[in-house]
Amino acid sequence: MTVKAPRYHRAVTTRPESTLAQRKRQLVATELTEAALQLFALKGFDAATVDEIATGAGVSKRTFFRYFASKEDVVVQFLAGMGADMRAALAARPADERPSEALRHAVSVPLAACGDHAERVLPVVRLILRTPSLLARFLEHQAEWREDLAEELGARLGRDPEADLRPRLAAGMALTAFDAVLRRWSAGEGTEVTEDPVALLGEAFAVLAPALDASP
Repeated sequence: MTVKAPRYHRAVTTRPESTLAQRKRQLVATELTEAALQLFALKGFDAATVDEIATGAGVSKRTFFRYFASKEDVVVQFLAGMGADMRAALAARPADERPSEALRHAVSVPLAACGDHAERVLPVVRLILRTPSLLARFLEHQAEWREDLAEELGARLGRDPEADLRPRLAAGMALTAFDAVLRRWSAGEGTEVTEDPVALLGEAFAVLAPALDASP
């Protein structure tokens, strides 16, 4: 089984790769990620070794550790751009939009990317959710995303997240919906998915909207 590195396999930057060195570094990172994902799909995460990943990418083990601190980091960076994308999407929403609508649109950005590239993304999402060490790292990322969204939402609402519970609670509810949808979408064992993650998110926010939009 060949798993090509999907959109969220590495840290995302909006700055162009302007130098040869930067382009070369990105190429090596991509090769390492693709080699790792293929090996994980073939052998399982625990059985695959850093030596095998490096060999598959045609580089040394030392080179691997210049780019990643561990095997976990290879997979976790698959999702590294999600938090930045959600915050940027929330910041771009109309200022007078209801919190539920703004948060739904923000959280839908990475889920839409997953749905659009399901064949490549699904194996990696399942790997993350079903491997305890990777799941722990993923949850760490979600905690960071919650703080970022709370800060952005607080700015939109004119509320300090440190003094007001609402921004952090709202961000937490939005990410709970994100997590629930991702788990539902990736459930099962087949390579095909029958549900649209963005549609599932709409269902989740239909439940959350009254609480998110309630006046204090």
